[in-house]
Amino acid sequence: MEDAVRILVVEDDDDINQLLCSVLRGSGYAPQPAYSGTEAMLYLDKQDWALVLLDLMLPGKRGEELLKEIGENYRYPVIVITAEGEREAKIAALKTGADDYITKPFDLEEVSARVDSLLRRYLRVPAPAAPKLLRHKDLTLDPDLKVAAVGEAVLTLTAREYDILALLLSNPKKLFTKANLFESVWGEDFLGGEENAINVHMSNLRGKLAKANPDEEYIETIWGMGYRLKT
Repeated sequence: MEDAVRILVVEDDDDINQLLCSVLRGSGYAPQPAYSGTEAMLYLDKQDWALVLLDLMLPGKRGEELLKEIGENYRYPVIVITAEGEREAKIAALKTGADDYITKPFDLEEVSARVDSLLRRYLRVPAPAAPKLLRHKDLTLDPDLKVAAVGEAVLTLTAREYDILALLLSNPKKLFTKANLFESVWGEDFLGGEENAINVHMSNLRGKLAKANPDEEYIETIWGMGYRLKT
């Protein structure tokens, strides 16, 4: 299932979650169950998803909040799961960014058909072209020339420092855990012993940014969670 299409299933009812996962596995997908909005956020930060099945009535971070977060920061297609009679919730979800909805109690064949249909539409749409320049405050990065600059000052970066900066600038609202960062930049599994390497590269990168503009802070640490661009 390593190459199968990954789908995040966010549903707090264990029986329903397992049923949905079983249906998706039977259709050749690789589902990952999550039982709260908080748990779902951990999976969203960990890897990419082809689709999110999202129940709106969740403990912790509510489904509506999670839907907004996905739309703003991840852009994954979403099918919301609502209870019968929740007409206003369906309309609100579609306006917030949901691509489709399934009503409980649902027909299993309909679930499979809606997932297949949405993925066909979504995967046919070409990804938007990357911008010529990535910008944040007075920091710019040219992906073609592999050059980063603060104002007029060109930064002298190592390959790792450049890749870290490019990753953050390409995902300006995303919070990266150290595992996210290591696996994205180094291209290897994060086993925990690589924290020191991340800390050193991040410290050096911040030092070079601070030297170029001492009055501005570009990267912030969210303690116990990870790094993101500072707004």
